Amino acid sequence: MTEFPKIFRIPLADWIDVAMDWVLTAWGGFFDTVGDAILKFLLQLERFFLWVPWFVVVLFIGILAWRLMGRWWHGIAMAGMLVLIGTFGYWDLAMMTLALVTGAVILSLVFGIPMGIAMARSNLLESIVKPILDAMQTMPSFVYLIPALMLFGLGKVPALFATIIYSMPPVIRLTNVGIREVSKSVVEAAEAFGANSWQILFNVQLPLARPSIMVGINQTTMMALAMVVIASMIGARGLGMEVLLAINRIEVGRGFEAGLCIVILAIIIDRITHALATRQKK
Repeated sequence: MTEFPKIFRIPLADWIDVAMDWVLTAWGGFFDTVGDAILKFLLQLERFFLWVPWFVVVLFIGILAWRLMGRWWHGIAMAGMLVLIGTFGYWDLAMMTLALVTGAVILSLVFGIPMGIAMARSNLLESIVKPILDAMQTMPSFVYLIPALMLFGLGKVPALFATIIYSMPPVIRLTNVGIREVSKSVVEAAEAFGANSWQILFNVQLPLARPSIMVGINQTTMMALAMVVIASMIGARGLGMEVLLAINRIEVGRGFEAGLCIVILAIIIDRITHALATRQKK
């Protein structure tokens, strides 16, 4: 009586395994083609970040932070933190990490913003997608690595897809919320002047929802950066790999340096994107 009856067991794991086997058999070529295209995109992005001289990146971030955040010492602080990464000897690995995060954010925005717009225009779609987003955000991150690994093998591509799954929900949610919070009177005024639905979307709703969308981009970027250590478990190089190696070898100093570099990147990205969102709101 204390044990749950086995007759009521649902073999969900077996069904998922069968489905994955079918996907690999029927769509293996498709996923190979997609994986090759994504890998070329990531490699080009990584080569670009490694090609740009370090002092150009430092100056660009310093000037950008100064212009967006409004204080000259903000720019010096951001530039100084980037220089600190170089003094630890992790500049190239930081650029690799930044390339992976940038690729994940770009693809998250390409798919996430249109999905948020579609949710804002359909209550039925919103009710369907919201539970999926809840699952994407609450499912343990390690679970994403298994199907990505099966479909794309080891390397950057499965790490990118696992990062996208984890980091995309905020931009979808906040795009949806931002558009829905646009005043109905403003939309009705646009309709009264003869604007069609697409003109209302691009000329009224999206501009007014821009601050909310920018906050979504900020959160998506931060969540993508939070995945770099987990993504390193399936072959993604960068600062996450250094943290993983330090854990395996119990090298406290090495792990602290690499972890501090990740924190520095997170601070820089968060402050700049937050300042950009605040500027858009004003």
